[in-house]
Amino acid sequence: MASDARKITSPLVKSKPLTFLDHVVNTIKLVVKELRSIRADPTMLVLVIYAFSISVNTVATGAVTDATNLSVGIVDEDGSSLSRQIAEALLPPTFQPAVQIRAGEIDAKMDSGALLFVVEIPPNFESDLRAQRKTSLQINVDATIVAQAGNGANYLKTAISNEIQSFLGSTSRTKAAPINLVVRSEFNPNLVTAWFSAMTQVINQITLLTVILTGAALIREREQGTVEHLLVMPVQPAEIMLAKMFANGLIILIAAMLSLQFVVHLWIGSPIAGSRLLFLLGAAEYALVVAALGILLGTLATTMGQFGLLAMPVLMMTQLLSGSSTPMESMPIWLQYVIETVSPTPHFVSFAQAVLFRGADLSLVWQPILAMFVIGSVYFVFALNRFRRVIFEAE
Repeated sequence: MASDARKITSPLVKSKPLTFLDHVVNTIKLVVKELRSIRADPTMLVLVIYAFSISVNTVATGAVTDATNLSVGIVDEDGSSLSRQIAEALLPPTFQPAVQIRAGEIDAKMDSGALLFVVEIPPNFESDLRAQRKTSLQINVDATIVAQAGNGANYLKTAISNEIQSFLGSTSRTKAAPINLVVRSEFNPNLVTAWFSAMTQVINQITLLTVILTGAALIREREQGTVEHLLVMPVQPAEIMLAKMFANGLIILIAAMLSLQFVVHLWIGSPIAGSRLLFLLGAAEYALVVAALGILLGTLATTMGQFGLLAMPVLMMTQLLSGSSTPMESMPIWLQYVIETVSPTPHFVSFAQAVLFRGADLSLVWQPILAMFVIGSVYFVFALNRFRRVIFEAE
């Protein structure tokens, strides 16, 4: 019936060609329709609110990989003042108060996970150091927690080394170094992981929810059959597709900006160095790009379950290889070229970090903006051709 109805109405459409203003009006009306559909789906609205509020704060403040609150055991076979000084130097928040244990308890304590580090101080440790005899000190590390084990071991070695040098007074007898290196951390002086994680989470949520909302809107209309109503109306495939992209992108942008201001800035306390307006413009462009990706995935799937299974690996790949979770420089060179060519996410991550963290202006971020535009144009063309062929020609 949809095909017959389209044949009947096509002469009327041809007799009165649509102007550019007509296309704009049709798109606006379709955007309003999409916004009403989103409003009628409270589950999706709750998901958006949760993703940009509680989820952002939980990931930023809860999933911390910094070396903090590390459990340390001390096997003190020396019993000297230096060994006691070493144990007392392990202070919160990096370390828990050191626990004195016997050598025979090391395996049991570490196997049960009660201790992450065990420091073994041998007999005559202090006297050997005073006599400048060669000696050793052993640190046992539970490396099942790789991040904390690696960072914590470095902190532990530094703390022990500082106490030994202070005890022996080596700093006063050693000739001063010709160069004094001073390290200053710019943009995040205290190296607070939550600042970085919160903004990264907002970036990831823009990608995730824009793809899901846009693709789900198309799949829902195909499953319910309401897309047939659009086929008998004087609307173009580009108008329908743009309406879905604009409506869902608008919801995500509003949620992202509110999250940036109230969750990231006020709740977590992360400063925003750059222009919010510039970030909004870049985020709007990126939202349209990934919305086109969501439409493309929606045309490849016929049910919501298929769409979820298809979107999952795509979203995982774009996020894990975007530079937000791991540095782009740590990836193979060929993979960097490939992901920067086919995915807009690395360019948006670079843009967002430059604006939000370093306060960059348009003259410094025009390249990722241009790259997102080029990749988005390719996405849009493929998605529109696929949308026209699957929806308008298959029905």
